[in-house]
Amino acid sequence: MNIRTDLALESFSANPLPEGVHLDKRGKAFDITEIVIDSDSFVNSIGKGRGTYITLEGESLSRFSDEYSDMVTELASELRKLIPEGEVLIAGLGNSDITPDALGPDVVSKVLATRHLRDELKDESDSFLTSLRPVSALAGGVLGQTGIETAELIRAVTGLIKPSAVIAVDSLACSDVSRLGTTIQITDSGISPGSGIANSRREISRKVLGIPVIAIGVPTVVDMHTIVRSLTGEDIDRELPNMIVTPKDIDRLTERASQLIAFGINLALHPQLSLEEVKGLF
Repeated sequence: MNIRTDLALESFSANPLPEGVHLDKRGKAFDITEIVIDSDSFVNSIGKGRGTYITLEGESLSRFSDEYSDMVTELASELRKLIPEGEVLIAGLGNSDITPDALGPDVVSKVLATRHLRDELKDESDSFLTSLRPVSALAGGVLGQTGIETAELIRAVTGLIKPSAVIAVDSLACSDVSRLGTTIQITDSGISPGSGIANSRREISRKVLGIPVIAIGVPTVVDMHTIVRSLTGEDIDRELPNMIVTPKDIDRLTERASQLIAFGINLALHPQLSLEEVKGLF
């Protein structure tokens, strides 16, 4: 069945796993599943290439949790494993005018951009801010707004500032409605924006940019045909109208999920900061 999803966890739900796919479970604040794919042999069948896919599952991200601090810390810890040393570009993918697609731009608005500080504070050698890792942030909109492919824009910027890695944040699609707004996926395999809803744009990956690309996302949509297929096991007539479904509290979900991810990114990139210090910056 042609189930639309961006989540590796849903793509490899069969047991036993195919050869070349390895799974590990752990986690405290989240239920964490790490899937490692050894080759690119699944690219054509399910769109998942070689790499590590880490899925964090928990309560709805639209609600405040008593374990919020632990969730941010655990997200930062998982993310830190994939990020190399050096300067990092945070790229927020998506359309800020469409709420289910606004996760990336919302995260970018909350990350700590520090690339300019060393030059601006070069005469203040004792400034704590100059010790922070250089980080830049970009939310360039979507093709329909700019006429420029997101991958082209990011490639142009990385060619100019030459970061050691890109962290790309985007809204995702899932096939299981229980994962809407409850799941975070991190992967070092890059991303093809819109692939989960059959609107795939140019790939943003190490193969394209020549540097590591870590993608982070939260499922905010699922299409109706996929819901019906997953519930009934039956194929749907392609001629039947389809629609994209999103949670009724999508405004709150996008706001709170973007804050959680931004805090996790800030902690991962700047381990000398505490969570309270990160919170105090926004």
